[in-house]
Amino acid sequence: MRGPVDKNDLFKGTRSIRMNRMNYFPEKDARWERIDPEKAGFEPKRLDEAVDFAVSAEADRITDVKKALLLKMAEPPPYDEIIGPVKPHAGTNGLILKNGRIVAEWGDTRRVDMTFSASKSYISICAGLAYDRGLIQDFHEPVCSRVDDGGFDPPHNHKITWQHLLQQTSEWEGSLWGKPDWIDRDRDVSISEPQTQKGTQRPLQAPGTYFEYNDVRVNRTALALLRMFKRPLPEVLKESIMDPIGASDTWQWHGYNNSFVDIDGRSLQSVSGGGHWGGGLFINSRDHARVGYLLLRGGVWDKNRLLSEDFLSRATTPCDQNPGYGYMFWLNTGKTLSPGIPETSYFARGAGANIVWIEPENDLVVVFRWVVKEKFTELCEKVFAALR
Repeated sequence: MRGPVDKNDLFKGTRSIRMNRMNYFPEKDARWERIDPEKAGFEPKRLDEAVDFAVSAEADRITDVKKALLLKMAEPPPYDEIIGPVKPHAGTNGLILKNGRIVAEWGDTRRVDMTFSASKSYISICAGLAYDRGLIQDFHEPVCSRVDDGGFDPPHNHKITWQHLLQQTSEWEGSLWGKPDWIDRDRDVSISEPQTQKGTQRPLQAPGTYFEYNDVRVNRTALALLRMFKRPLPEVLKESIMDPIGASDTWQWHGYNNSFVDIDGRSLQSVSGGGHWGGGLFINSRDHARVGYLLLRGGVWDKNRLLSEDFLSRATTPCDQNPGYGYMFWLNTGKTLSPGIPETSYFARGAGANIVWIEPENDLVVVFRWVVKEKFTELCEKVFAALR
């Protein structure tokens, strides 16, 4: 067994409670149990107000997603080309789970939609599967010790570790699928944009010293994991996570039209970690909620361990360079992301806004889609304030 994490574990004292509780797990395609808000510890009127707020805060519906991406990212040709599938999105929808049961639900939660950078957290989960299987022995080891495809060669990239990739501190240099890493250098992913410095070719720093949200490097992480598994990540995720938790068969994880590599004589597609240039995870809110509930339960689903607690501790440990980030999960360290909710909260988070919120202290999972991102904090706090 690998040793425990030696950094701050935000969840000490909460995991054992979650693991020892008599837990409910919805079966696939079964009626998902609901619980009365009062019995679940909510004040019904305030919960209704939170749901009404989510509905009223709906993001503009975009039918021409390709055009919207081109305008949002404002990248110079030819690097702005959308090379993966896109899809017009539905209206706002979401659900709130308390102890695994549905307390509130709104909109069409069975509609499959793009989820943008929330896909990154699924890359993290795949990294956890690789770690638990021993394909990755140590997140601090150089990626080049196991991935020899020219992407981690000296004089710079050979110093990059798995942790650097997952914490987005790698400073990886190069091009992948026709996109250079510099196109996302100095990218602003704060609640308020614009991305005024994005695409500047600033000097690189040593791996592990600088946090930067960079989709090219995230896609490089996905490719490295594909080479480790020698199987497409959607296959690995389906077999090891999505099928065991009873997810639907409607989700898909896309790469790009040019993101195929040859592995052992097979042409396999490497997936993307978001919808920046199209692609990424297309999924409905109910399947998101199942994944969030698996994480809330410490990687166990109905007595079957699917992810190690060791990995989840590492994935939710604050990054030195950005305490609000773990292994492709957003954290609420110091309550900087949302002051009015517990610090132990963490998130899969993507444009849209597409949010999976895991809140261990009160046994909550909240999914909401297509809410104006400036209302993200207020919505979380309204849900939390509805608890008695």
